[in-house]
Amino acid sequence: MSSTRLGCLCGWLIAIILSLNEIHLEVEAVAYYTEKPAWLPSCRIYEPGFTKCSTNSIQKLLDQLNVGIPEVLERFGPFDPMKVRDIVFKQDNNEVATIRANLTEVVVKGFAKTTVKESRVSKKDFGWQTKIYLPKMRLDGKYDMAGRILLIPLSGSGKIFIEIDDLDILLLTKTRLYEKGGFTFDNVTAVRAQLNISKVRTYLDNLFNGRSKEVERSTNEFFNENWRDFYEALKPLIVETVENILYDVMGTVFHLIPANFFVEDIPTPQQLYGPKQAASEGKKISTK
Repeated sequence: MSSTRLGCLCGWLIAIILSLNEIHLEVEAVAYYTEKPAWLPSCRIYEPGFTKCSTNSIQKLLDQLNVGIPEVLERFGPFDPMKVRDIVFKQDNNEVATIRANLTEVVVKGFAKTTVKESRVSKKDFGWQTKIYLPKMRLDGKYDMAGRILLIPLSGSGKIFIEIDDLDILLLTKTRLYEKGGFTFDNVTAVRAQLNISKVRTYLDNLFNGRSKEVERSTNEFFNENWRDFYEALKPLIVETVENILYDVMGTVFHLIPANFFVEDIPTPQQLYGPKQAASEGKKISTK
């Protein structure tokens, strides 16, 4: 091979390597943001109109999650549809249901169309009260279930879907502030959800372990005709699913994006808790 051709080949390879490095740098995840994203509006909690501003800010965050935030995509994949961790559910001594159920390979759809109705932040402890609305949420997965629902004895495993219309969620979130790199961050410590709905549809495939497709069909039909009672039976499972989704997403987002970028005048942990307690909060995060 001539020196000219060899030189051209080497130059071509170097150009490819440099291009690949540039692409890698563009998509490489960061530990946390040090500059506020252009899509995120900031608010000031001690100024009038904060709740309206905060509501808009959280709506923009959810919209961006749907578009895709690289660091969140890296951990969870798409925001919608979203893969959810396995759920182990047990309910005893209930008039509506006594049941043991495992849900695996769970995928939830519908969060892409979330509307934030209100986002309030406590000036006392900087926890949140958030009202959101989903026109429709659908859960698909695999179930393994034994027990009874609405006096019907159940035993089976297979595919399941639960579809909910007009889902209003009141989200109560507890946080602790901590400092990192000169920024204040929210550590989400607990999430509780209260749900209101207008309709539930469901289907449990292979109910009664496939012994009778006709009984399976009629049982699912009964559940859908009596959807309010069916929902009450599985409400703890559905609530836990929603809480898990929002806890995991918020935990990742708020370790990534400083609280200062949402609330410009948020106090430092030292100002809110005092130096000793603030140092303790920082140690809790560093040991995770």
